[in-house]
Amino acid sequence: MKFGIFYEHQLPRPWNDGDELKLFQDALDQVELADRIGIDHAWEVEHHFLEEYSHSSAPEVFLAACSQRTKRIRLGHGIVLMPPGYNHPARVAERVATLDLVSNGRVEFGTGESSALLELGGYRVPVEKKREMWRESVEQCLNMMAMNPYPGFKGEYFEMPCRNVVPKPVQRPHPPVWVACSNRETIKLAARLGIGALTFSFVDPKEAKQWVDDYYRIFKEECVPIGHAVNPNICMVTGFSVHPDGDEARRRGLDGFKFFGYALGHHYIFGEHKPGRTDIWKAFEAVKDAMPENAGASGIGTPDTLRKHLRGFAESGVDQVAFIQQGGRNKHEHICEALELFARDVMPEFKEHADAKQKRKAEELAPYIEKAFARKVRMRELADDEIPNVVALGRQIAHQTLTPQEQAARKAWSERSHVPLEDPAKKKGAAE
Repeated sequence: MKFGIFYEHQLPRPWNDGDELKLFQDALDQVELADRIGIDHAWEVEHHFLEEYSHSSAPEVFLAACSQRTKRIRLGHGIVLMPPGYNHPARVAERVATLDLVSNGRVEFGTGESSALLELGGYRVPVEKKREMWRESVEQCLNMMAMNPYPGFKGEYFEMPCRNVVPKPVQRPHPPVWVACSNRETIKLAARLGIGALTFSFVDPKEAKQWVDDYYRIFKEECVPIGHAVNPNICMVTGFSVHPDGDEARRRGLDGFKFFGYALGHHYIFGEHKPGRTDIWKAFEAVKDAMPENAGASGIGTPDTLRKHLRGFAESGVDQVAFIQQGGRNKHEHICEALELFARDVMPEFKEHADAKQKRKAEELAPYIEKAFARKVRMRELADDEIPNVVALGRQIAHQTLTPQEQAARKAWSERSHVPLEDPAKKKGAAE
């Protein structure tokens, strides 16, 4: 089983000068440490306006910084918000490919849509259309990375003409694709589309097995890939704080993990929020002692406690567990100590046979993947004579201001040099 660390960049109130700077610099140090000790993935979210819960609105910048401080850890968008109101699909394709280049091919492309009204409303993304927007944008974004040129598209939620979207990623045809899953139905959708499931529900290993079984059954029977490659993997998130003294592990990590859940609930489920004024941490402190613990809290304790928790996920068939170690007011030095203890005393048991398991799984799924791609209807490549010429704007303006004699001379030059001239009558198409 593989392991990841997961970042929202949480910053509870009250805020002081320098707090955000320290938050980001500490996180960079933690990712550098994770790379050094053998953690496999670093996941970074994209959220907008979700104060205290997530100050991570530009994950591509943070992950690019991580790429220059690390050598081997995979850099995961967990996730990119894909409805075009947030991000135009071509801009996502360009950014993901660029990150793949500067990281030397280490990108994991997680996708999603959000359910928080602060960001949906802020970017005018209609709630009732967000899933369809996500699906249309993801499919076309992957086509843009894989095709040369991209033929162009006119869909329900965005359109663009034929262009060659550059640069192209190191990982061809595109980096591994994931989708954020907060419930079992989205797990099933991920399987049908042939993409990885980043599961953000805190479930116990028994329930996780049901989700895993659903995913791989549907993948084998129904998958029609949304992209040009498949990524049959399941990642589960869990709380994380480990210390030789279990009580100390809980003192260091439990409040942060509880705040993670409370702030998520505030923005997504039960809260009312006045931008720039609501104090979520203050409200959390009033109720935290009465809050029940969920399954993710089993990742908080001694190495033996954590080992038992992770064995349950491994036996359930989970491919990766991502740790929520940065939550609430959890301290940087405690996070680093916990990661080092985990890498020394717990991780080796689970990493020992990970590569062999992946090889067996790839061999088992190979015939099903072949059948899945046989069901896929691909976007048609353009023949050379179908690719449009786009005449430079300066040339169009110059042509429109020429005298009849000058236009005749240009036409004669064009015929001699075999360089076609744009017809002014096609101004609309030329300006495309």
